[in-house]
Amino acid sequence: MDLLEVNSLSKIYGNGETAVHALKNASFSVPKGEFVAVVGESGSGKSTLLNMLGALDNPTSGEVLIDGKDIFAMKDNELTVFRRRNIGFIFQAFNLIPELTVEQNIIFPVLLDYQKPDKRYLEELLEVLNLKERRKHLPSQLSGGQQQRVAIGRALFTRPSLILADEPTGNLDSQNSSEVIALLKEASKKYEQTIIMITHNRGIAQTADRILNVSDGIITDFGRCHE
Repeated sequence: MDLLEVNSLSKIYGNGETAVHALKNASFSVPKGEFVAVVGESGSGKSTLLNMLGALDNPTSGEVLIDGKDIFAMKDNELTVFRRRNIGFIFQAFNLIPELTVEQNIIFPVLLDYQKPDKRYLEELLEVLNLKERRKHLPSQLSGGQQQRVAIGRALFTRPSLILADEPTGNLDSQNSSEVIALLKEASKKYEQTIIMITHNRGIAQTADRILNVSDGIITDFGRCHE
């Protein structure tokens, strides 16, 4: 079953001669649990695509279905709740809340949703992310790799069906990059989560199940990596 379905998705910024076609008629689907890397040059439309998959931006035309639900047909309040419960975001800049500890940052999305945090799942994640010894630390007391692991924990904690990662290793050295990608792959398999990851790093892209290339707003499916 496809968790994500993208149909004729287009995004145009501006009008007339100055119009920029950031995404052109993109159509593809992603099965549940697949780990997809999105590659392409800067300005090719990768981030535009990711923003629309996460409903952070509206398309000019086309649709995005997550678990069979058309996200752009939802009302604003409905979409906000759906996004919070079904989509996890991992950003290059970590975007942690500086005043909160590691475990507070991880459980924050659940508290936002007025839900009770699953303590057992928190312990499991802290173990998987190798953050148990850092649980009471603030972001400023962590290394870059540790901060990115906290960001991954925060994205995983709501048990979203879809995780969108924008250059999650962009600020990390090769050792930490490898660890972060291994964690994402483990999460994808263990929790049956679908992951769409933007990366400039072709080596990292090769570790994904499948690669999508974006060039001048056009998406090409390079197919599965390990067949």
